[in-house]
Amino acid sequence: MKANTEMIEGLSHITFIVQNLDRMEEILVSVLGARKVYDSGDNTFSVSRERFFLAGEEAAPVWLAIMEGESLPTRTYNHVAFKISETDYPASLERVQALGLEVREGRSRVAGEGRSIYFHDHNNHLFELHTGTLEERLKRYISK
Repeated sequence: MKANTEMIEGLSHITFIVQNLDRMEEILVSVLGARKVYDSGDNTFSVSRERFFLAGEEAAPVWLAIMEGESLPTRTYNHVAFKISETDYPASLERVQALGLEVREGRSRVAGEGRSIYFHDHNNHLFELHTGTLEERLKRYISK
């Protein structure tokens, strides 16, 4: 079956529902290096109060949205992974630990597919900071 490349242009944004906007902002700014570009204050144009952030490369930043609401009831392996460089791994781990966030044991890995830092926020969202790429992972998996 031929892939229809006209369906989507790319990722628009990622939204996280959180109980405390300030606590989540601290994670986004401190760990991901995001910068806030919008704060609704008491206005609710959407479902609840919200804030928007941009993270990553300036040429193609990722739009992150946080909205006030109830935390996820449980923790799962569903997660969002953000790309980091291998050289940034130690500093990234330090930033996560400095916020007192629980670092989760990573899964076993095949050599050459990159390293990961997994951590939960205060609302049971799981984040991954990953040093590898899809190309590297496929190369390792297919050559096995």
